[in-house]
Amino acid sequence: GAGATAIPLELPPFTLVGATTRAGLLPGPLRDRFGFTGHLEFYSVAELELVLRRSAGMLDLKLTSAGFSEIAGRSRGTPRIANRLLRRVRDWALVHGVETIDARTASAALDMYEVDARGLDRLDRSVLEALVNKFNGGPVGLSTLAIAVGEEPETVETVAEPFLVREGLLGRTPRGRIAMPAAWDHLGLKMPGNAVAAAMLPFEDDDPGA
Repeated sequence: GAGATAIPLELPPFTLVGATTRAGLLPGPLRDRFGFTGHLEFYSVAELELVLRRSAGMLDLKLTSAGFSEIAGRSRGTPRIANRLLRRVRDWALVHGVETIDARTASAALDMYEVDARGLDRLDRSVLEALVNKFNGGPVGLSTLAIAVGEEPETVETVAEPFLVREGLLGRTPRGRIAMPAAWDHLGLKMPGNAVAAAMLPFEDDDPGA
């Protein structure tokens, strides 16, 4: 502000690296002061398998190639999630006395933790099931949808929605959230005609009203 004071400091050369998943919340002048800004894409399954192989070596775990693929395929393209799931599979294997983790073992462990083959967890499926079963595919407002699944609107919007939208399972329209055709397929349900019409609504990025 008007009373700000500049204080010169003598510092040796250094490199500052910043990382965030919400770059849009940073002030523009701060972002512009970084010499280079990059964007990291989500990891492929093959890349996540490499991450998991390294982590398995550090944890002294034995996995088959199919076991690595099973965990990587449920990790949402994110190494952090892949390593978390690997540790949960390890716990399951220890309890059940499994020495070598194959695809079947990994699948059984992740099913117990409610992470399905596409990487959806309990909250993700609750959102989709509420959209499909309670609101016939939508559209429905964020607050109403959050009440239906027993969560806060911020939780649904920031935790579940980004992945569901990226996977083409959920859409945001001026009238509210809708279940996309892929959501009905994922839940093994047939999409009714009025839900098809709702899926044809234009999308928008702004939050629709509740």
